[in-house]
Amino acid sequence: MKPLFILSPQNYPLTNLTKCLREKQCYNITIMKESFLDYSKPILSICMRCRDGRESEHNDVRGGARLAEKIMMQVQTRFDISFDLRGIACMSQCKRPCIAAICSTGRFSYMFGDLDPENQTNIDALLDFPSLYLKAPEGFLERKERPKPLQKSILARIPSPISSSTIVIPLNM
Repeated sequence: MKPLFILSPQNYPLTNLTKCLREKQCYNITIMKESFLDYSKPILSICMRCRDGRESEHNDVRGGARLAEKIMMQVQTRFDISFDLRGIACMSQCKRPCIAAICSTGRFSYMFGDLDPENQTNIDALLDFPSLYLKAPEGFLERKERPKPLQKSILARIPSPISSSTIVIPLNM
């Protein structure tokens, strides 16, 4: 099994992440600001195994790993980051690469697909989404409230187990 890496932008140089990805020595990477996940903040997860069909153009680095790398590069330059970032070995959405998901305690969870790691608009949308998510009651965002690339690429919107949202319909058995 390949190693799990826990990375912090402040103390782990991006060049080591890039080397790890390019040499295929890791695929399950957790990137966060502290040593442990802060469960009061949203967690943005990126599927590291997604293939976007352009691996041969990028030294055989998978699309999901490139998406994570580009997000990590942007995280290091922004001061308004309100989420933790982690890599997931596989998110089982192989027909809709590349995949990202966001979740947080007591909030809706979202999964997005068809994200192009070479499209800066997709990267920006993923970086902007968590602040909108935090401002919305229970993290519920209507289609028109999400950044444009995340409007049509949604694969799932799942309420938390305890939700007062009007879209949740109790089924009494």
